[in-house]
Amino acid sequence: MAVTERPRGQTWQEKVYDKLFHNYVWRSIFRSGYPNTPRNQMLVVATNVFLHLHPTRIHRTHVKITHTYCLGGLTFFMFLALTVTGVLLMFYYVPDVNRAYSDVAALQTNVRFGQLMRNLHRWTAHAMVVLVFLHMMRVFYTGAYKPPREFNWVVGVILLVLTLLLAFTGYLLPWDQLAIWAITVGHGIGGSSPVIGTDVQFILFGGFDIGQGALIRFYTLHVLALPLLAAIFMAVHFWRIRRDGGLARPL
Repeated sequence: MAVTERPRGQTWQEKVYDKLFHNYVWRSIFRSGYPNTPRNQMLVVATNVFLHLHPTRIHRTHVKITHTYCLGGLTFFMFLALTVTGVLLMFYYVPDVNRAYSDVAALQTNVRFGQLMRNLHRWTAHAMVVLVFLHMMRVFYTGAYKPPREFNWVVGVILLVLTLLLAFTGYLLPWDQLAIWAITVGHGIGGSSPVIGTDVQFILFGGFDIGQGALIRFYTLHVLALPLLAAIFMAVHFWRIRRDGGLARPL
C-alpha cells in the first residue's frame, strides 16, 4: 500500500515573507511586474517617478556616444555633484562679512577633507559652465533646436542663464579680495544700466557698496532660489525631450 506524503506547510517566516514582499510591499513599489516583456518594460519606465521623464523607446543611433557625447547628462551630473558638495560646505560657512573669509580658510585647513570638498565644488562649477556651452553648441550645429523642439531650446537658454548666475553669485561667497573686486565690477555694470541701474544695484547688491547686504543676497540666491529654478527647468527640459519625440537624429 502506497503512502502519500503530506505536503509540508509554510513556516511562519515564509508566511511573513510572502505577505510582505509578494503582496503588499513588493506590489506597492513594483506595480508593473518584472520587465521581461516589452509591455512590462514600457510600464516600468512610464510608472516610475525617476524614469517617466525619459522615452520608453529610443532609436538605435541614440545609443552611440558620438551622437550627443553625453554633454546633457554630464551637465546634469555636475549639477548633482554641486548640490552634494554645496550642502556639505554649508555646514561650515556663515554668510557674515566678519567671518565668511575665516570660515573658508578654516574649512581648508581645519576640516577633514574640507579643501577637497571646496575644490570639488569649485572645479565642478567651472566644468558645468563649459559643458552647458558645449551642449548648446552641439544642439545648434546639429539642428536639434528646430521644430518641434524650439520650445526646449528656449528652456535650454534659460538654463544657460541660470548656470551663469549660479557661478556669478557663488563667486562672492569666499569674501576674499579677488571675489570682492570681481563683484565690484559687476556692481558697476549693473549700476550703469539705463533707467533701472539704481534699482538693479539695490535689488541685487543691497546698496551702492559691496557689503553685508550683497553677501546675504548672493548667498540666498546661490543656495536656494537659483538651484530651485534650475531643478524645475531641468525637469521641464527632460520632459520636453520625451514629448518632442526623443532626441533629434540625422535624416
